[in-house]
Amino acid sequence: MANSDPILIVGGGLGGLTAALALGRQGRRVRVLEQTPELGAIGYGIQLGPNVFPMFARLGLVDALLKQSILPRACVMFDALTGAEVTHIPNDPVLRGRFGYPYVVIHRVDLHKILLDACRATDTIALEPSTSVTGYAERDSGVTVTTEDGRHIAGSALIGADGLRSIVRARIVGDSEPQPIGYVAHRTIVPMAEVPAGVQRDVSALWIGPGFHMVHYPLRDNTLFNIVAVFRTDTYGDKGDSAFNTAEVERTYTTAHPVMKALLDKMDLTRRWVIADRDPVRHWSSGRVTMLGDAAHPALQTFAQGACMAIEDGVCLAALLEQAGGDFVAAFKRFEGARVVRTARVVLDGRRLWQGYHAEGVDRDVWLQAFGERSEQDTLNCLSWLYDGIQLPA
Repeated sequence: MANSDPILIVGGGLGGLTAALALGRQGRRVRVLEQTPELGAIGYGIQLGPNVFPMFARLGLVDALLKQSILPRACVMFDALTGAEVTHIPNDPVLRGRFGYPYVVIHRVDLHKILLDACRATDTIALEPSTSVTGYAERDSGVTVTTEDGRHIAGSALIGADGLRSIVRARIVGDSEPQPIGYVAHRTIVPMAEVPAGVQRDVSALWIGPGFHMVHYPLRDNTLFNIVAVFRTDTYGDKGDSAFNTAEVERTYTTAHPVMKALLDKMDLTRRWVIADRDPVRHWSSGRVTMLGDAAHPALQTFAQGACMAIEDGVCLAALLEQAGGDFVAAFKRFEGARVVRTARVVLDGRRLWQGYHAEGVDRDVWLQAFGERSEQDTLNCLSWLYDGIQLPA
């Protein structure tokens, strides 16, 4: 039976807004329920692979994305101990030539605003901040969600885009808390003028070391510089203050190359993030309820594909719903089948690659040799399953 109620999306992040926009562009009514007082992102930089561009093309947002992005000269891996270049792949013409689109970096706030502005310009999309969803009930012809302030909101279907600790996932999968892997991350953005000498500012850089790594790249028309420092620690569950964090970083990076140490001196170490993921699952849907992005398949940052997978999810889900003629149950099951192996590979291959990035002793020597022996064509072949992207329904 047809239901005229809107589609409800829990979460106004990148995945939720992408799904809302893709559905809204089909003329479907959508309500995005976001718990924070304002629909706006906070955060740092994001790396986007070539696979995300066909999604933005479907939404008509490629020009907007490129306007706000930076195309690094190359993606480069460095040995964190010696500073030697392990491997690199030029962005243009190599990556763009093989996959049709470049590798870009962008501030999360800018990416979120692109999607948010497009949603605001779509009449069928309602954006509702300060709406914290606490639960939901499925009905034969729809779904009703309950909110923290006691409201009941009816919808024709429900999409959980509510992140790592999703309430939708808790109902559908019923698993426990995300599993910390024993690593933490510090993130900082500094003015480009403060970047120390000797740092390559025009690349997307990854420094790999025994139990630690660092990522850095430029942002916002080369006026800002994004730095992420990640390391293994037994204290990952502790909430240390700035002095505690600083001392731990100094101990961890004692053997790191001077360029890395110079960048660490520029970082704000008052806050750190515990790194966690979940084991892949096959089933994300129940009747008229499904989930996407980190709610369905949270992965480590190894491939820098968290945002890309959520955006692919949103566009793919809308395309499958249109193909199914609005049959939510059928479309959501097809969505599961279309996405589970690809997203599980990002999770599982990402874990294996994480081991290589942080290997120690002879194991590290083997990984470095293996990375170093790769030609540009080898690297492109290794990335083709990911960067070739997905085939959307016509």
